Amino acid sequence: MLHIVDDEEVIRDALSWLARTRGIPATAYPGAEAFLQALETLHFDPAGDCLLLDIRMPVMSGVALFDALVGRELVGRIPVIFLTGHGDVPLAVDSIKRGAFDFFEKPFNDNALMDRVQQALAASQAGSISAQVQARLAGLSAREREVLDLILEGNMNKVIADKLGISMRTVEVHRAHIFDKMNVKTAVELARLLK
Repeated sequence: MLHIVDDEEVIRDALSWLARTRGIPATAYPGAEAFLQALETLHFDPAGDCLLLDIRMPVMSGVALFDALVGRELVGRIPVIFLTGHGDVPLAVDSIKRGAFDFFEKPFNDNALMDRVQQALAASQAGSISAQVQARLAGLSAREREVLDLILEGNMNKVIADKLGISMRTVEVHRAHIFDKMNVKTAVELARLLK
C-alpha cells in the first residue's frame, strides 16, 4: 500500500492516479495529522507499505511527521520518500541518513518516482540491507571507510582532507573508488544505499 501525504489535492490525486497505473493500491491524506490519526486508528502493519511525504505542509510539516515515525521506530519498517518543491542537498542527505528511503524535488519525473516507490515497497517487504551491499562495504579499505563516514556526515572534500590530514586530491581519489565500489554516482545515492 502506498500512503500519500500532501496538502495539495491536485498532487494527491495525480500521485494516486500514477500509483494505480502501476497497480499499486494507494491511500491519500491531506496532511500529517490525518496520516497519524489513520496510523492510530487502523493499527496497520507497515510491512509492504511506502509513504510519499511532502516536506512543507501547514500545521505539521513532513519533517515533523518523519520525526514522529522515527520516534515510533517505524521508519525502518515503512520506507519514506520525501517530496519537496524547496529541497536542498543538506536536507536530503540528513533525511536519508536518518532513514528516509529517497528524496524527490518537484517537479519530478513520474516514472522515476514510481520506480522508486516500487523499489521501496519491495525493500519494505525485504526489510534490511542486502547481502550484496554488505559485500561491497567489505571491499572498502580502512581509509576508504574513514572517508565514507565523513562523506555520510555531509563533509566536503576539503573538510575531509583537513580532518584526515591528507591532500584534497587523495580524498577525491578515495571518493571515486568508494563510489565505484559501492556502485553509486552521488553522495545522496550513497547515503540512500547505506541508510
